[in-house]
Amino acid sequence: MNPTMLPHHGFGWFFSSCILLVLLKGLVVSAQVQHRVTDLHWYPATATWYGNPEGDGSDGGACGYGSLVDVRPLRARVGAVSPILFKNGEGCGACFKVRCLDKSICSRRAVTIIVTDECPGCASDGRTHFDLSGAAFGRMAVAGENGQLRNRGVLPVIYRRTPCKYPGKSITFRVNEGSTEFWLSLLVEFEDGDGDVGSMHIREASSTQWLPMNHIWGATWCIVKGPLKGPFSVKLTTLSTGRTLSARDVIPRNWSPKATYPSRVKFLS
Repeated sequence: MNPTMLPHHGFGWFFSSCILLVLLKGLVVSAQVQHRVTDLHWYPATATWYGNPEGDGSDGGACGYGSLVDVRPLRARVGAVSPILFKNGEGCGACFKVRCLDKSICSRRAVTIIVTDECPGCASDGRTHFDLSGAAFGRMAVAGENGQLRNRGVLPVIYRRTPCKYPGKSITFRVNEGSTEFWLSLLVEFEDGDGDVGSMHIREASSTQWLPMNHIWGATWCIVKGPLKGPFSVKLTTLSTGRTLSARDVIPRNWSPKATYPSRVKFLS
């Protein structure tokens, strides 16, 4: 069962999507329920695996992380989830512990996965489903039974939310391809703690005003305004708990599309 991969869209599609979201923002107001990201309760779900039996997972995915999913710390920890957890992309970056239940073959150890993709056909009836890399799926087995566990097909599991941890990493911002001084698109990487993003704002160097960005798809946000003048500070508010953090002047004056800029901040000390 393969997770749905994000189609290759051109700059025009991204720009049009951002414009549409700006127009809709004034018409639609959605309420968000805040929850604790650390949940000690386990919930029922199902799980499958995809790719090579010992593989690290998909290349890219609907969250837009691209080749980042192929390197540590995401490597072999990526997962596609059903729409109820994907949340139209706002669930990207969230972390979960997943554990199988058959004591004859399952270890008591849970695997930790990071949402990097959507699997819309896995549970279209609203149920919770995880489509894991072959390596992550196999880690739920007792020693020596990795292959037997993968042969089970659709597997009953339990899961719970857990804080994301990226030792040695700080929150990082990627400027997406096609960005200009009138259309700026950002993607968040290595967001620890909640992992998800509920809102994003930027502030120009000469201003005290935080400008709201719009969620396009996956983990990508944009703003249509200009000309925008860097350096830019970025403020994140998490979807799950509403925690806020700001990175001052994280994107320099001479920023470039496709460049990545690490901050000096993170949610977990």
